[in-house]
Amino acid sequence: MTTPDAIRADIERTRHDLADTVDALHARLDVKARAKAKAAEVKSSVTTARGRPRPVVVAAAVGAVALAAGVFWWRHR
Repeated sequence: MTTPDAIRADIERTRHDLADTVDALHARLDVKARAKAKAAEVKSSVTTARGRPRPVVVAAAVGAVALAAGVFWWRHR
């Protein structure tokens, strides 16, 4: 036979588990927070310890700008 105290403890555990589940779902559905976290992760991966962009990233950015300028020039000749 189950005592009232055991039932109350079970209810409290269930509430705690449900709260954890709701918090986890909220975190997964918070697109803005996830986007900010991903942006911070990407920023961290492309900068050095001193906050300077890595040479490969700079070269890729320069190449992309040069390509865009070339396409613009070619289309407007």
